[in-house]
Amino acid sequence: MSGKRSNVPSVALRPLYRAEQVRELDRRTIAAGIEGFALMQRAATAAWQSLKARWPGVRRITVLCGGGNNGGDGHVLAALAAVAGVEVQRIALKPPQALEGDAARAAEMASAAGVGLEPWRKGVAFTGEVIVDALLGTGLGGEVRGEFRAAIEAINASGLPVLAIDIPSGLAADTGAELGVAVRATRTVTFIGDKIGLHTGRAPALSGEVHFRALGVDARRHADLPPAAELLDTALIEAWLPPRARDAHKGAMGHVLILGGAPGFGGAALLAGEAAARLGAGKISLATAPEHVTACLTYRPEVMVHGLRGAAELGELPGKAGVLVVGPGLGQGAWGQGMLQAALAETKPLVVDADGLNLLAAHFAGRQRDDWILTPHPGEAGRLLGCSAAEVEADRPAAARELQRRHGGVVVLKGAGSLVAGPHGMAVCPYGNPGMASGGMGDVLSGMLGALLAQGLPLEAAARLGVTIHALAADMAVRDAGERGLLAADLASYARVIANPGFEPGIHSLAGGRDAPTTR
Repeated sequence: MSGKRSNVPSVALRPLYRAEQVRELDRRTIAAGIEGFALMQRAATAAWQSLKARWPGVRRITVLCGGGNNGGDGHVLAALAAVAGVEVQRIALKPPQALEGDAARAAEMASAAGVGLEPWRKGVAFTGEVIVDALLGTGLGGEVRGEFRAAIEAINASGLPVLAIDIPSGLAADTGAELGVAVRATRTVTFIGDKIGLHTGRAPALSGEVHFRALGVDARRHADLPPAAELLDTALIEAWLPPRARDAHKGAMGHVLILGGAPGFGGAALLAGEAAARLGAGKISLATAPEHVTACLTYRPEVMVHGLRGAAELGELPGKAGVLVVGPGLGQGAWGQGMLQAALAETKPLVVDADGLNLLAAHFAGRQRDDWILTPHPGEAGRLLGCSAAEVEADRPAAARELQRRHGGVVVLKGAGSLVAGPHGMAVCPYGNPGMASGGMGDVLSGMLGALLAQGLPLEAAARLGVTIHALAADMAVRDAGERGLLAADLASYARVIANPGFEPGIHSLAGGRDAPTTR
């Protein structure tokens, strides 16, 4: 392995917060001298500007307002739209006389602007070309019920585009879980602090394009409110994969050993091997069942394939490698158990995936290391935690943190809005697409992670960068040929392009950036 980099350049990523943290930021901003209603006007103005930018020719909108500040934002937006000459249908799920404080003032502002108001009733016809969701904010703590549920169901059944204010109603701001039912937004405009629940779990299917507007609040200045997570960004690629030295050689680029491909499962390990090669590992060895050797040599002769009947035949292979990847096609039989046990006996970085994780849960419960990356999907995460996949999905951030606490190292909880949990905190991946719902994607990721570790990246940096490149490769492949039919084998060549950013004009157009929209 090349000399391990003790650190990597710092890259400023967009911070993500929990709902209570954002409410505290809101309170501090008001206490510092900005009137609450002025802050509400800023939010509504930002939302209205975003609506006009997304639907520039809109002539009619429907605004559904609940209570509290979220409903207040909707009332102010309705007033702004009316002043701009847009026809506004304003529907209230909480009557104006029941509103208090800034929300009541906002409702009066809309009425003063000549905006009509009708109470919510089942079967109401939406007259707008775009719906504005200002029903429920980030304070929702339980399942959506009653008239709010009916209103959300009506919004979703309308087929109209939707702008969600701060968060789609019914989406949990801290977890990304759907609380019974949630609005399916086309675009979400969120304020003051971006929310972790807008980027993982059900969020990618519900929040649409996420636009963050700070409203003049610099959350990073409040050091006592550390972010719940950070949003991964393409800026990591150039910062952490600089051009190679002109005298580089394969011995300096690291050696990855992949343990996988039990009898009948050879493809997964080969996918990992090719991904490791395309992401720049100097040497890749593959320990697999003997019957897979010919196919491996034919498909990818650059990978050094060793046909082994069991772990006893590994010999010096683990000692020659700098990084071990165990799990792709491993199986849960004696062959796989032996390979995992051999990997765990080594004192060098590990990437554990697929059946390696299932065997870990079944036979090595409680094992902890500081030098491994575990990459479970929700089902595997549930087995490691002793709960169901549904329970993992109900609070993905909590599940990722608990896995990291129990097992050490770095945990990648895969899925929509993959999470990377490590000693220095959590990161969320905003890239990726539904075309990745096919076999072998995790095997490719494990090979990429092994390659980055082999080239000297620290554990947490390798995990963050590997997850980013993996998802971006899938997005590039989809732009070329669409989501359906995307294969795991397609990703390796795209990943090579991404890992060499100077050779891909426009690669940075993918970047979300801290002040630009995050678009899925």
